[in-house]
Amino acid sequence: MDKSMNVLVVDDYKTMIRIVRSLLEQLGFKNIDEALDGPTALEKIRQTDYGLILSDWNMAPMTGYELLLAVRANERTKATPFVMVTAEAKTENVIAARQAGVNNYIIKPFTLQVLKQKLTTVLGEI
Repeated sequence: MDKSMNVLVVDDYKTMIRIVRSLLEQLGFKNIDEALDGPTALEKIRQTDYGLILSDWNMAPMTGYELLLAVRANERTKATPFVMVTAEAKTENVIAARQAGVNNYIIKPFTLQVLKQKLTTVLGEI
């Protein structure tokens, strides 16, 4: 697992981006990019190859779920590991995200250990 891969964190709450960025840095990731909404994230995804995308669910004007669908619909990005990071713990949302091809689902709030465990199941040993 290459910790120098490009990672994209998408969340409309800057504080959450800072928290996730800090946790990723503690795990050794170096190239962390961010977007405050889905359309900005899609534009970045078109321009950069990401090895991992972590996205919030509840955002406007595009939800993390809609972003996931767009990433999976694109031939170049359909296999990119995508982890939903959200306060949405509703079973129907988890099921919808799984059916849309999410690689894992992290419920906020979470710890460094939870993030490491979830990313290890997606990327391999960290």
